[in-house]
Amino acid sequence: MNLDTLSLYCDVIRSGSFSLGAAAHRISQSAASQAVRQLEEEVGAQLIDRTKRPFMVMPEGKKFFEACVVLLDNFDKAKAEITSQRTLVGGAVRVAVIYSVGLHDMGIYSQQFTTRYPHAKIRLAYLHPHEVVDAVINDEADLGILSFPSPHRSLTVVPWHDEAMVFVCHRGHALGKRRMISYQDLEGEQFAAFDRGLSIRKAIDKALRQHGVSVNIAMEFDNIETIKHAITIGSGVSILPEPSVLREVESGTLVAIPTDMPELVRPIGIIHRRQKLLTPTAQTLLEFLQSQEP
Repeated sequence: MNLDTLSLYCDVIRSGSFSLGAAAHRISQSAASQAVRQLEEEVGAQLIDRTKRPFMVMPEGKKFFEACVVLLDNFDKAKAEITSQRTLVGGAVRVAVIYSVGLHDMGIYSQQFTTRYPHAKIRLAYLHPHEVVDAVINDEADLGILSFPSPHRSLTVVPWHDEAMVFVCHRGHALGKRRMISYQDLEGEQFAAFDRGLSIRKAIDKALRQHGVSVNIAMEFDNIETIKHAITIGSGVSILPEPSVLREVESGTLVAIPTDMPELVRPIGIIHRRQKLLTPTAQTLLEFLQSQEP
């Protein structure tokens, strides 16, 4: 006895026909009749009187039919509830994000996401790029967001968006009034640069080298916030992602000017473990982020 046989029996009773019941289950009439006979043997009672035309449902058959209807309805309800719980956008999503992206973007996106999905919660961890990768690989984060994501056998990398890089200086700097900075203007400038091991530093060095520009690396830092502080107190200039300095530009503490090196951008990607199935909430957050205009 199984649920398919019980469902077949109910359809036969409802339609008053073995042929119609069989058609609903895409089996032959003889197969349907045989299935009901086996059901009668298991129940130990005659359920249908086949000597009548049309057949007649026995009292035991009617009682069994009513019990089957309740059983099948309860099964469908339980299945629907379980499916609903599995697909509900709720619970916590752990997101590891680099400081420059997290401090600027993720606060806004988190608020928008949780407003749309009030049962969801985003737990943000602000980390250095290599720590973001480690957090995702070690299952300490469901999603990771970082710049210049590198291919990794354990990770799926989803491109998110590219950020334009701009020349950033103190508002009193000699180049601060320019509308466009050419690569020649950067020659000999005192730079507050990223650490040599960071991908963004390598990308900037490559662009400068390709244009034959030599700058004076006065100081090196591992994060954008410290570089911005150094520029604010007049200790140097830099090339930074445009979104990371919007607040300072609006307040007038820093100046950001486009360069004639449009190929110099900072790619931002979202990573997750290749062999791990994302929860419905994590998958929904991933799709939500992809739909956002930077």
